[in-house]
Amino acid sequence: MALAEAKAEAITSKIANLKAGEISSEPLLLITADQVVVHEGVIREKPSSEEEARLFIKGYSRAPACTVGSVMVTNLKTGLKKGGWDKAEVYFHPIPDDVIESLIKEGTVFKVAGGLLVEHPLTSPLVEAMVGSIDSVMGLPKDLTRALINEVL
Repeated sequence: MALAEAKAEAITSKIANLKAGEISSEPLLLITADQVVVHEGVIREKPSSEEEARLFIKGYSRAPACTVGSVMVTNLKTGLKKGGWDKAEVYFHPIPDDVIESLIKEGTVFKVAGGLLVEHPLTSPLVEAMVGSIDSVMGLPKDLTRALINEVL
């Protein structure tokens, strides 16, 4: 939650100098979010090397990946902020080495927390079960975000 809030603070401080006339009379909302993957009790950010990506992805064959995402919604007109978090678990069938190597070569795994890509054509057939929503796993839980928006309006 801290990073989503820090992102909101950084952005709101940059736009704080806007003149009142430059802001619409309509509600103006800022939505920030962040996510980590927890695997076997360890927090995983984006993999920083091929070796780390390989280790992360291979590990999802033996234990579920848990995504923990936070969302902060700020009403820029009123200053009201509301935040929350959501989690989901993903269970994979064994992920073959050739799939892992293809994902690493493609490079997308370096852009996401834990190198976790449930929606990728190579990994989606390997998802055995998911507890929680796909949008939560992908980093922006829709139900939570809608609820926070309603709270700040």
